[in-house]
Amino acid sequence: MNDKIESNVSGGTPQTPSGYLAPHSGRAADVRTDDELSLVDLVRYLLNYKQLIFATTLLCGLVAAIVSLLMTPVYRAEVLLSPVEQEGPKANLGGLMNQLGAFASLAGIGSGGSDKDESIATLQSRSLTDTFVQEKNLLPILFARKWDTQKQSWKSQDPKEIPTLWDANKLFLKTIRKVVQDRKTGLVTLTIDWKDPKLAADWANDMVRRTNLYLRSKAIARSTTNINYLQDQLTKTSVVEIHQAVNSLIEQEIKKVMLAQGTEEYAFKIVDPAVVPEERTSPKRTLITLGGLVLGFLIGAMIAIGRSSRKIEPA
Repeated sequence: MNDKIESNVSGGTPQTPSGYLAPHSGRAADVRTDDELSLVDLVRYLLNYKQLIFATTLLCGLVAAIVSLLMTPVYRAEVLLSPVEQEGPKANLGGLMNQLGAFASLAGIGSGGSDKDESIATLQSRSLTDTFVQEKNLLPILFARKWDTQKQSWKSQDPKEIPTLWDANKLFLKTIRKVVQDRKTGLVTLTIDWKDPKLAADWANDMVRRTNLYLRSKAIARSTTNINYLQDQLTKTSVVEIHQAVNSLIEQEIKKVMLAQGTEEYAFKIVDPAVVPEERTSPKRTLITLGGLVLGFLIGAMIAIGRSSRKIEPA
């Protein structure tokens, strides 16, 4: 009997008189209890520092609201466009091209890519933007911070500090102008974002007008050149078949000239013109303020947890 008692005292597992293991708290239960206490402690820490959390939340929200009010409002003007495919005369040139492949190739007749692709590329091209900025004298407007309105000159005379057409085109490309084509409908949307709503609408409509005018003038000049070339070829041959084919090509080019001269919306048909926007597109002041409140709450919670953790650290 003494030996059994000694073995139990010397480090064996305690047993009840009936031989079963004595009840004790296991490892899994300890972990679960610790987790529950940690969650409770977290809530208690936040409640203990609720004034701090409230202050940081309110402060960050107030700062975000002030920043949003100081930001320059931006307005968006949109033009909905339908690209025009110049078919008709061009579609009837297939047979003539087979008869006069050499002449047509030299004159550049029937060559080139899609009219739609050319129109969209022209709408956002550097050459159109440069002409647009120059003729409307937009550099002082685009870079108003560098322009002295009283002296009507740039504030800095350093050539490196004076904005150029390159800078203007870069600004249009990155922040002002955006061209998007809907692949399903084929419609094209031109958007202009600017701080002056009236200027945004004027610029959007004017850029479409200039694109139509440029491509129409280009088409007339191209067809005129083709006509002159084909008429010159008529004097160099006496073959009746070639004369007939060349005359047919000349007739097609004349139709192109007449079509271009009588069509103002040559490249883009305006489905919905731009109007002066009444609501700003940015900044989103409500979202900015809410973001500041959330950020302030997170900062306050982190500070509260950090202070509570230092208090309970063992000495």
